[in-house]
Order: sequence, then C-alpha cells, then structure tokens
Amino acid sequence: MPRQTQGETRRDFLKASTAAVSAATLVTLPAGGVFAAGTDAIRIGLIGCGGRGTGAAVNAVTADSNAKITAMGDAFADRLASSHENLAKTISDKVDCPPERRYVGIDAYRKVIESGVDVVLLASPPHFRPAHLAAAIKAGKHVFCEKPVAVDVPGVHSVEQSCKLAREKKLSIVSGLCFRYDEPKVETIRRIHDGAIGKPLVVYTRYLTGLLWNHPRKPEWSDMEWQLRNWLYFNWLSGDHIVEQHIHSLDKAVWVMGDEPPMAAVGVGGREVRTDAAFGNIYDHFSIVYTYADGRRIHSSCRQMGNCFTDVEDTVIGTEGSCDLMKHAIEGARPWKFQGHGKNMYQSEHDALFAAIRSGTPIDNGSYMCRSTLVAIMGRMVAYTGERITWDQLNASTEDLTPPSYEMGPLPMAPVAKPGVKLIG
Repeated sequence: MPRQTQGETRRDFLKASTAAVSAATLVTLPAGGVFAAGTDAIRIGLIGCGGRGTGAAVNAVTADSNAKITAMGDAFADRLASSHENLAKTISDKVDCPPERRYVGIDAYRKVIESGVDVVLLASPPHFRPAHLAAAIKAGKHVFCEKPVAVDVPGVHSVEQSCKLAREKKLSIVSGLCFRYDEPKVETIRRIHDGAIGKPLVVYTRYLTGLLWNHPRKPEWSDMEWQLRNWLYFNWLSGDHIVEQHIHSLDKAVWVMGDEPPMAAVGVGGREVRTDAAFGNIYDHFSIVYTYADGRRIHSSCRQMGNCFTDVEDTVIGTEGSCDLMKHAIEGARPWKFQGHGKNMYQSEHDALFAAIRSGTPIDNGSYMCRSTLVAIMGRMVAYTGERITWDQLNASTEDLTPPSYEMGPLPMAPVAKPGVKLIG
C-alpha cells in the first residue's frame, strides 16, 4: 500500500481552507427565512464542475423555484467553461454567474464560498472533500456533499468534526449517497427493519461495471495536472473504485444492517486488466467479507473491466425470508414487492435539502456518510495489505494520502499496492 504520512500537509491545507474564508462569511444563515440580502432567493455555489457537479447544479435549481447558480469553481478553466456553457443552455434562467464569479484553480472553492452564496455543492474529487466541507461549514453554508467524503481515515475524521460543527450551527448536510433518497429502497429497507425477512443474516452485494473514461496525457500537462484530470485512477484522489463507486453498494448493505459498522474485514483485490500506467495506481477488482460480532456478514465484490458481464445487485438473506433490494422484492413468510416507480433519487436528495433550508429544519446525513466511507476504506485497506483489519484498527489509522504539494508540477505516482505489507497506524 502506498505509504504517505503527511499529517502536517493535511493540517496546513485544512487550516488554510478555513482561515482564508473572510470573517464576513462566518455567519450561519437564518434557520428558515430570508436569503440573498433581504430577498427570498437562494444563491448556490458549485465547487467541482465535472459531469456530476453539473448534474447536481441542475438538480439543485430544479428543487427550488427561487434558487440560482451564482458562483462556480474548478481547478481547470476548460472544465468550468464547459459546465457553465451546458448550464446556460439547459437552465439559462437559473444561472446568474458572470465571469467575475467563475473561479479557477485549486483554491477556487474558497472564492466560491466567499462570493455570498447560501448553499454549496461539493463535487470535486473526493480527496478535497474534507477541506472543502470544513471551509463551507465554518462559513455558515448549507451543503450538498457528494460521496465519498474522504479517501483516508484522517480525512473522514476531519469530516466528522465538520458535521459536528454543522449540527451546532443548524446547517444542513445532504449526502450524495443517493439510494438513501430512493423511495423504493427506503420502503424496502423499512420493511426489512420491521421484520419482513426476520433478522438479516447476510448481504451479498456486487457492483460489476465496464471501463470508465480516461483522458490521454498531453505533452504540456504536469504530473499533477495529469493526475487531477484523471482523478478516478489515483487512490490519493478517488480512494480507488471500491471507495469512489462501490460505496453505494456498501452503504446499502450497512443500512440494511441497521447502520451498524462491521467488526472486521478480510479480502482480496488486484489489477489484472487495467494495467497500463494511464490507469494510475488503483485496482480493477475487489472481493471483501465484512463480519459482525454476532456472525452477520456482508459479502462484497466490485469490478471495473471491459467486455465482461455487468451487474449491480444486493441480496439480503434473513431468518424468515430474503430480499432482492434492487428489484424491491421480498420473499418468504411475508412476500411483498414495491409497486410503481419512485421519483428520481438524484432529484429527491436536492428536493429534501432545499425543503429543509426553507423550513428551517436541518438535515444531517453526516453520520452515515462518514460511516459508509470508512467501511469502503476498510475494504481497500484489507485488499491492499492482505491483513485482517478490525473497526478499531481502521479508526486508529494515521495513513494520509495527501501529496507534498498541490503545485502544478512533478508528482511521482505512488506504486500499485502489493499485499503482504503492514498497515499504517
């Protein structure tokens, strides 16, 4: 497993993230009343202008009739320009973001937060989530926080502190773990918790996908720019795909288990197909078994390979029945199936966020988004090291994947993890 222990780097970045936010912004918004200097408008800032961020911006302004995108920030000018152009075409009446409120650079998030927005959408690569969330909450902003919340344990612990501050300030944090806002999943899991299949004993969850996008390196790109533009493939930026993508499946599994974290995990993983340096240092498959003290288990597998069978499935086995979670169907003594179609879950999470802001009743998704991120990191760690890791060992980890600098210059790629090495922390 790549070994980077740069706690000072992370602390410095987090300190700068919050200190750089001007004192004028350090005021919590009213619990549910006036926005935008006496008007009823809600001003939204987008931080991270890729496909997910752009989609979240559309969802956000759709959720509230008097909300507008008023600031945008991204590390790269071309990504910001493309996002702004798409938004201007799609929701032109909901975009009020002149050039002076379009910010470029690693520190663009600070300028978005300082621009006078009421809500921020955090959709940059996951490595930056802890610092971005810390700055937003300190500045009194409501937050939509994409998954995962971090790529290493110290990052999750930072997010936990930001969530604590958000509760004190009565600010909403809505997570991008969207299945929690999918009506059929909510109803199905509610029935499981009410005893429809007895006690859940095991969850089998898999996320098998094909290849994802990749941007070939250009001669003028530095190491840092190349890695940022291909952030999916570098574990310091994405956490590896078990953390960045498979977290959805792990979140559903832990949710079924009553949002109780597992006691320990063992597993395997590797890099068999996506072996070229263009794909950074992440694995292309994982298989993890999470165990509970009472014998319950989560069997988890994920894969990103081309020309292979693809599938996303969650099967729950209980003492009195079973559930196909993706089909919203229960079999056994109390059979049931969800009828009809639920609302778009990506839209529902934003509908909930803006309704909470208007009503002055904050939403707090902090606990489960941190827990599920830790479960995903746990899976990566056992595969990378070959060790059995307990929940307590996980939470004591000091491994920090932060690079020495964010300058657009040299940044050697950490080697691909090889099992058989000791866990840091």
